[in-house]
Amino acid sequence: MKQIKLLIAFLCFSFLFSCKQDDQKIEFTLLQVNDVYEIAPIQGGKYGGMARLETIRQELLKENSNTMLVMAGDFLNPSLLGTMKYEGDRIRGKQMVEVMNAMSFEVVAFGNHEFDLSNNDLQKRMDESKFPWIIGNAMNVKGDSLVPFYQNRNEKTERVKGSYIKEISDKDGTTIKIGFISVCIPSNPRSYVKYTDMYEEIQREYNEIKDKVDIVFGLTHVKVEQDKKIAELLPKIPLIMGGHEHTHKNETVGEVSIRKADANAKSAYIHKVTYDQKEKKTSITSTLKEITDEIASDATVKRVVDKWQTIMDNQISQVVENPYDVIYTTDVPLDGRDTPIRSVQTNLGEIVTKSMAFSYQNKVDCSIVNGGSIRIDDELIGDINSVDIFRVLPYGGEVYKVQMKGSLLSEVLDFGKNAAGTGAYLQRDGILYENNQWKVNQNKINPNKTYTVAISDFLLKGLDIPFLTEDNKGIISIYKPNTKELAYDIRKGVIAYLKTLN
Repeated sequence: MKQIKLLIAFLCFSFLFSCKQDDQKIEFTLLQVNDVYEIAPIQGGKYGGMARLETIRQELLKENSNTMLVMAGDFLNPSLLGTMKYEGDRIRGKQMVEVMNAMSFEVVAFGNHEFDLSNNDLQKRMDESKFPWIIGNAMNVKGDSLVPFYQNRNEKTERVKGSYIKEISDKDGTTIKIGFISVCIPSNPRSYVKYTDMYEEIQREYNEIKDKVDIVFGLTHVKVEQDKKIAELLPKIPLIMGGHEHTHKNETVGEVSIRKADANAKSAYIHKVTYDQKEKKTSITSTLKEITDEIASDATVKRVVDKWQTIMDNQISQVVENPYDVIYTTDVPLDGRDTPIRSVQTNLGEIVTKSMAFSYQNKVDCSIVNGGSIRIDDELIGDINSVDIFRVLPYGGEVYKVQMKGSLLSEVLDFGKNAAGTGAYLQRDGILYENNQWKVNQNKINPNKTYTVAISDFLLKGLDIPFLTEDNKGIISIYKPNTKELAYDIRKGVIAYLKTLN
């Protein structure tokens, strides 16, 4: 009996002793993605896919229950699905929020493309989100007032802050608080948004929460050079998880690591963090994980993805047959990223404009399209299918054959050149700018000559180039294609043209 009592006492002592073995160290994992516009795999199914990303998250959760999935901005737009209608309304990122809800995102940062949406549509997406949003350098313009953005979440209205705090614990009782702070590049001016200085705001955010948490991380959506400046301003932040660039980045400034994954979940960053509460030290091992077709898709998330893909496929199939058949293969990336496509001639812009001429059997002098019509904000490489072209030109539209005076053509080209950096910049074919003068087919434009120009229907609405409308006196005639012609949908022309290049 005495031995049994001693054994019980020993076991109780051991249990109590083991419960107190808090080593004051804790490990957790951050899974980072950024600039994700497509919910399904891209490039013929080889890369990306949110269901594959969820498989990675689930595997990390098995290793450590303190695993958090974060988004460093840009996910609501642009996307082909977002331009389509479902139940009477444009989808406008609804598909992305539904998928992200199924994946239990911890926190997301605003990217500049979130502000592509109207204030009303953005509010809908925020209210549909089960996860919190953060941004520190943007306010909502309401009449003459500036107010914070907000979410109607968990049956209450929550102000969108510039920071987010998460408390975590491990099995031995170590408990810490983690802070995330965020700013967004002010590159998308909107009437309902007022941007403030990103550097002042992120310093303010850091100072506000640094004494409330054990560690502060950056979750930003700015250019890498701006992240570097933030790292200089806030040298005690161990890690900045960033977005905006579409190719992965691995930079270090002092003791601050800056990491960005590839766009469209072609890769994700896995950050395994150890924090020593006693020493107040953080160590991080960051691994860039490529997301390919070797990773199985999580069944739950795939069901959500498949729902939206079916909606998209049904609509695309009304325009082209066999939308997933490979139509062109390239080893050279076709550049449709926003900044280049709106600033310089790119090889993708050249393909689009050459296809416009092709739609009229090349019986035009030149072709022009506004860079803003190309919405993919990404590069195409490898096998390309019709769906990819719909991603490039989600709004479609007709290609008109317009006869116009050389004087008007020069004026239009000058406007496009001066609009570099905006959607009014013109991608061109058959046109050169040499020695401060415009040339068509190697010859200086004659202001009195009539030129035949393949032009996107959007440009003749006067929205990008105010004076370029159908009633401009410099326009002699306009031919509008019928429904059976390639030119009736610019995407059909691009697809047909690419097929001739194989």
